[in-house]
Amino acid sequence: MDIGENIRNARKKKGMTQEMLAEKMGVSRQAVSKWESGKGMPETEKLAELSALLGVSADRLIGIRPQEEQSEKGCAVDSRIHICSHDGSITAVLSVRYSKIAAPAKNEPPYILVGVDRTGIFGEHTVILGWYESEDEAAKELECIERAIDDGERIYKLSYFTEVEFKGILGTASRKARKS
Repeated sequence: MDIGENIRNARKKKGMTQEMLAEKMGVSRQAVSKWESGKGMPETEKLAELSALLGVSADRLIGIRPQEEQSEKGCAVDSRIHICSHDGSITAVLSVRYSKIAAPAKNEPPYILVGVDRTGIFGEHTVILGWYESEDEAAKELECIERAIDDGERIYKLSYFTEVEFKGILGTASRKARKS
């Protein structure tokens, strides 16, 4: 089943109408209708709230079956974890690591967390998942991801990253200015 069907089934199982769910989530009924019909997707932040309201794991909502269930049916167990990164995008990664940027640009946080999303004949393809002010923050994030994997979680939302914006012709990461 797709996410729309999963949301609809979980909502109905809870005995809720689209209007009731929309009101509890602070969205329009049309938004819920779009999610259920597959014409739209809930924002990442709303997925956790939706999961809690419906009493269903986020994994189940987006259609990821638990590993035990996959193994029982003879499907290959996927060893990826889905990371909700600094910009809200979700990337399925095979592994995660952090490193110090050799020569960070002015106002660029000195550490990055990278995920390997695929490997091939030319090596690994990495994606920057987030920027960090200190090695401690990057290490703490990595530790939390490892714990999530050990606990069998399939989705992890980054928590300790530094917000950045991209500046200049090369799109260099720069600490986001804090609003007063």
